[in-house]
Amino acid sequence: MSGSPYTVMPLRFRRMGDKVLISGEAGEYHFLTPKDFHDFVDENLPSDHPEYFDLKSKDFLAEGPREVARAIDMTATRYRTRKHFLDVFTSLHMMVVTLRCNQKCKYCQVSCEDEEAFKTDMSPDTARKIVDVIFMSPSPDIKIEFQGGEPLLNWGAVTATVEYAEEKNQNAGKHLSFVLCTNLTTIDKSQLHFLHAHGIHVSTSLDGPCELHDANRVFRIGGGTHSTFLDRLALARRELAFDDVAALMTTTMDSVDRLKEVVDEYVRLGFSGVFFRALNPYGFAHENVTELGYSMERFVDNFKKGLDYIIELNLSGTFFIEQYTTLLLTRILTPFSTGFVDLQSPSGAGISGVIYDFNGDVYPADEARMLSRMGDKHFVMGNVFTDSYSEIFKGKVLTDIVKKSCLEIMPVCADCVYAPYCGADPIRNYLETKDVMGNRPISPFCDKHIRIFDHLFTLLHNEDRDVMDVFWSWISRRSFKEIRHENH
Repeated sequence: MSGSPYTVMPLRFRRMGDKVLISGEAGEYHFLTPKDFHDFVDENLPSDHPEYFDLKSKDFLAEGPREVARAIDMTATRYRTRKHFLDVFTSLHMMVVTLRCNQKCKYCQVSCEDEEAFKTDMSPDTARKIVDVIFMSPSPDIKIEFQGGEPLLNWGAVTATVEYAEEKNQNAGKHLSFVLCTNLTTIDKSQLHFLHAHGIHVSTSLDGPCELHDANRVFRIGGGTHSTFLDRLALARRELAFDDVAALMTTTMDSVDRLKEVVDEYVRLGFSGVFFRALNPYGFAHENVTELGYSMERFVDNFKKGLDYIIELNLSGTFFIEQYTTLLLTRILTPFSTGFVDLQSPSGAGISGVIYDFNGDVYPADEARMLSRMGDKHFVMGNVFTDSYSEIFKGKVLTDIVKKSCLEIMPVCADCVYAPYCGADPIRNYLETKDVMGNRPISPFCDKHIRIFDHLFTLLHNEDRDVMDVFWSWISRRSFKEIRHENH
């Protein structure tokens, strides 16, 4: 230590206005003035300095060999907690039961087929074979998510999967759950009764009020879907528990400057949150990008305005969360992994989630399946009829993803102050550069996350009591008043 009273532990840093943000390997963070930062890293910060104890308590510095060893052990413990998702392996299993759809949304990422394209239906035999593979996963938690197209158009594959999975689980004893991703517009009472009987949650799509929703989400026969959606949403909520139906929006050129209106519609309809999701460049969204697309700077600028509006709603008594912000805050303010595939290192593609196409082909992520629909089958992991579980999940595709999606060794990411909280998107990287590792300086994924992280850490540094209480209410899923009462 060359006579220094302390050792500087591994850290990353970023200049933010008049402060320097530092982060540790396991996610601890702290703000310093530039002078204090330079004194600290030069091992010249006095032990009676106001920042000294905070840096020591967060294991950014350690006094003597024993404290260095303790700091390493503590960091390793927190690091293992963040990487816990690797212990349980694949828990989310998505099944594309058909590519047929009664809608033709302008941004459809899978280029869905018309309602007569029965060749894209998954057979009950294929569904059961996929379930056999799913139950080979070592994860104690299994979630099966039905996707399309519109899954309701191949209802037989859905019911066959649920009944067979429940039968297998009588011996397997896993925590088994189901999610149906549907546009809702064709759902009927008998289907809802089945969903209710088997505890199946519904995930649907809502892009905002009628004008915004109908701008892109249209029936194949013509006309917007918003009024039909509202009718079936009400029906679903009568037959299921109110909160069993969640919604997701996609931001297009039509809505990027109008996120406040999107939030108002979600609040009006009784949803407890919204996920500001940027457009993904696959399928019809790729073909229509000049009509639907926007710069990432524009998206994040409006994301921040939408977030400010949602915070104000919470302060005025309406509990409502921005779900992506909540995922990021959970990673920043707690030691736990969120399970969100895009925020993991190595990438959660194939490790935390996997998707099975209607013909039994297996992909590490839905985006990889979308890429295949565009003609590039680079990410096909195998097929449930021709490949064993080991061949699928220990094959070249997933091995390559794991090798090239660890932020800790990826160029630029390895030195980024936000690395402990971020993740990798190998499929998007490949789409843009033909390289699974990608190129951060030109990556929209990287651009988006740096801008959002900058904003969130600015809010955290400001330490506004009201804003922090709102954030903790989102993370803990409790009301602002509860958090305010506990903290003050």
